[in-house]
Amino acid sequence: MLFVQRIWNWCRRFRHRCGYGVHSPSDFFLITSVIYEGLPYYAYKELKRHPLQKSLPHYREKVNRLLFRLVNYFRPSTLIEVGEGNGDAIRYMRSARSSMVSVSLKGLEKEKTMRQLEAELVKMKKVDFLHIGHTPYYMEVFEAVFPSLNEHSCVVVGDIYASKEREAWWKQLTQDERVRISFDLYDVGLLLFENKRFKQNYIVNFF
Repeated sequence: MLFVQRIWNWCRRFRHRCGYGVHSPSDFFLITSVIYEGLPYYAYKELKRHPLQKSLPHYREKVNRLLFRLVNYFRPSTLIEVGEGNGDAIRYMRSARSSMVSVSLKGLEKEKTMRQLEAELVKMKKVDFLHIGHTPYYMEVFEAVFPSLNEHSCVVVGDIYASKEREAWWKQLTQDERVRISFDLYDVGLLLFENKRFKQNYIVNFF
């Protein structure tokens, strides 16, 4: 059923492939040379050797590789991930930039998770890359981290269509004036904050 749904989404998004209709050179490059990059990176083979804990929430391998490429492209010095998972997402991102300061916060207790997040934000002072993964506190996490973001930060929101509530929140984010550029890849959403940019929302056919 998941495969059939993915085929259906690909058909619906057919005209949003390969950067079609994107006029910004930087956005076109991000779509065609980062999101759609198909060449094997040096770390892919080694990363795939680690066994998956499929009983825990996780992305498909293609999304983990995208996270690797995004970190490799944006070159963040600090990264925060919040959400339950099997650990593959943070492993791929850390492999892309071993020198960055990174932390992965897991937990289903809201107050404990938010206290941990606040403590990390105090230590980091600024956040270049935020991954909001499989967590029910996605709204609270974004608002807590936002003051620590800068105009060159990248935020990745996972499972933006996992529920009606999450989908509605994603749509609110795309209309939020604090967000300048958004990319809807269905599996995940990307948010950018460069102040000088005109507001733009893209749909990308990421099969």
